[in-house]
Amino acid sequence: MTTSTSDHPKDLIRAKALELGFDFCGFAAVDEPWLAGQRLSQFVAEGLHGTMGWMEETLERRSHPTSMWTDARSAVVLGMNYGPDSDPLAALEDPTRAAISVYARGDDYHEVIKKRLKLLAGWMVQAFGGEVKVFVDTAPLMEKPLAEKAGVGWQGKHTNLVSRGFGSWLFLGSVLTTLPLETDEVPQAGCGSCSACLDACPTNAFPAPYRLDARRCISYLTIEHKGPIPHEFRPALGNRIYGCDDCLAVCPWNKFASRAREQKLHAREALKGPSLAALSALDDPSFRLLFSKSPVKRIGRDRFVRNVLYAMGNSGDAALMAAIEPRLSDASPDVRGAAVWAASRLLGEIAFADLRGRLEAAETDPHVLDELAATDRAQPHFVQA
Repeated sequence: MTTSTSDHPKDLIRAKALELGFDFCGFAAVDEPWLAGQRLSQFVAEGLHGTMGWMEETLERRSHPTSMWTDARSAVVLGMNYGPDSDPLAALEDPTRAAISVYARGDDYHEVIKKRLKLLAGWMVQAFGGEVKVFVDTAPLMEKPLAEKAGVGWQGKHTNLVSRGFGSWLFLGSVLTTLPLETDEVPQAGCGSCSACLDACPTNAFPAPYRLDARRCISYLTIEHKGPIPHEFRPALGNRIYGCDDCLAVCPWNKFASRAREQKLHAREALKGPSLAALSALDDPSFRLLFSKSPVKRIGRDRFVRNVLYAMGNSGDAALMAAIEPRLSDASPDVRGAAVWAASRLLGEIAFADLRGRLEAAETDPHVLDELAATDRAQPHFVQA
């Protein structure tokens, strides 16, 4: 490709990125001081990352963009709008149906973005030379602070990126390059005195503005956390079975996120409020089929059905016991334990005591036995059918 001497590489790269379907393109030099690495080290040192051991294992590589690639000089940071067509919090209104995080209702954004990143990176090499590497958030590159540095937006009080043009709804990807590209102007943070995102958190996962305790976050608990979810957080899950959009959805800047609607990743109809009862019946093959090409598939059937059963226990609908009953003998201890908790919430005291007596005689898993014997569970919440 030949370019005019008056064409600036940044302008051409930005135009190509928009042509490929990205909604925003920013630039940042990466051979400069990087405070984000220090903040991450403190986050891990305080144990706020919970059981996400990969954060500690990759801490050194995350400490600076050049730790990933010493020859990198610049980053091209791309954003893709995924703002929903309607209020995602409306999914919380029917407790018998599942609330799945907006980003996970369509195809896996990692794959969608990576394909476009590779096209852009290949074009950059042809047009300007140099070397390139592409990254989405499965690699140990801190994309949110890099996006902030590249002028895409700023990290809000909920620790997610906020954009003046797209609110809290941006997928991010990056191309590191050996080309020297000047850093874009960084926008002034626009959160001001607003605390809507902090106030909306169902589990009080923000000990302070701009600080997240992942161990209390519903997204962490339903996606990253293995084993039983701590009792204290289960009622707050409501019907959220994969992720949580509350802090994102209430951001006032979302009113601008309707731009570039044609570039959005579209949600599947089957994942817009599916029945909890139907989801609880999924075996491994049907789970994989339903969530083919979806990020949900990565947590596996057992952890997913565990989440569904917690939501059923929060539903207040005793008619769901018909769907919970088969899961009390499920092959997965995590599923059986969650089914016990759900039953304890939906059955009356006498009915649950009878159930407990029946199950204790055959159960061998210590965690499930703990669920059966628990005396500190939340106040039962049931509606007789």
